[in-house]
Amino acid sequence: MVIKMETTKFAIPEIIFGRGSIRYAGQCALRHGAKKVFLVSDSGIKVFLVSDSGIEEAGWVQRLMDILKAEGIDWIYYPRVTSNPRDFLVEEGAEFYLKNRADVIMAIGGGSAMDTAKGIAIIASNGGKIRDYEGANRVQRPLPPMVFITTTAGSGSDISQFCIITDVKRAVKMSIITRTLVPNISIVDPLILRTKSEKLIIQSAVDALAHAIESYVSRIASPFTMPQSLKAIDLIFRNLRQAVDSRSLDSLEQLSIASIAASMAFSNAGLGAEHALAHSLGGQFDITHGVVHPILLAAVMRFNLSSCTDRMADIGRVILNKRLGSDMDTALAGITRLEEFFASFNVSLRLSQEVEEVDKQFLEPICRMAVNDACNLTNPRPASWEDFLSICEEVW
Repeated sequence: MVIKMETTKFAIPEIIFGRGSIRYAGQCALRHGAKKVFLVSDSGIKVFLVSDSGIEEAGWVQRLMDILKAEGIDWIYYPRVTSNPRDFLVEEGAEFYLKNRADVIMAIGGGSAMDTAKGIAIIASNGGKIRDYEGANRVQRPLPPMVFITTTAGSGSDISQFCIITDVKRAVKMSIITRTLVPNISIVDPLILRTKSEKLIIQSAVDALAHAIESYVSRIASPFTMPQSLKAIDLIFRNLRQAVDSRSLDSLEQLSIASIAASMAFSNAGLGAEHALAHSLGGQFDITHGVVHPILLAAVMRFNLSSCTDRMADIGRVILNKRLGSDMDTALAGITRLEEFFASFNVSLRLSQEVEEVDKQFLEPICRMAVNDACNLTNPRPASWEDFLSICEEVW
């Protein structure tokens, strides 16, 4: 029997993976005509709430500068990266890029550094304000070449066609989605993960896990994305504990592979209600993205269960390493095991651990905002703001 499929697409960058692969960064920049690289990272100086990256302190920024110097490449450095990147800092960065006549944009860091770099690329080539590009497919002109070196195993911004920027005035994290945001080259060097804190390893892996789960049940998941989603779930469940406890390079490498697989999946299949709500909560309360998923993910999975029981059962089978009597039994047991998995780490499990009681008044406007997030469009079950509010109350 031939199964008729809708037309689909699968877009990813060139990926250079392996221990020590950062050494190819200069050659990658040269292949895209680099004369003056615009280097984006996090200096570690506390500009608002800075991500727990320690990239400069660990020596990775200097290492990258040395690599560029050895290839005869000049660079200009933009270090004003914050957790939940701000719109005005992105626009400032674009002005700096144009003023210095830079060409290739290179980012080293986690999702915040790469989303900042993407935002700079959009404004530098298309003009206007970053809020002009909120939503899907609103970027019209080609972007400068982008070469990204990820220092976490989770955000997926080095693979994906997503960019998340905080609109400070509206206190909301904007989702910008377009094929042109897929970087030209992603360099994934697992050796970098050995310098990451326990907190960042966990937050990054949990973000990748949410990417994998939501993309698997997405309305536009395809045969090209679904195997990647399940592979990522399996690798994270089998390797995160060892990576945290021992910093085993083998386990960290497996988490890197999981992050790439999850990113391939969500970049092409989209996400869902959990990320839509996480973006709105993060925009209002400035919560680090990876903190929200252990709080929300299981509740959103239960909300979606009736609309995709068979796919939730597939996820449960991977988590449990077995299938129970029925799809519903397998799915529910998998969600319960997921909650136990989160509880085994030092993470927040209730929203009240991250949000003050006095700020509970903001939940309704947050939920009204979340409905309009682009990620909600691919959720398997239609979610209203009242549904979002019910989920927030459930996990409070």
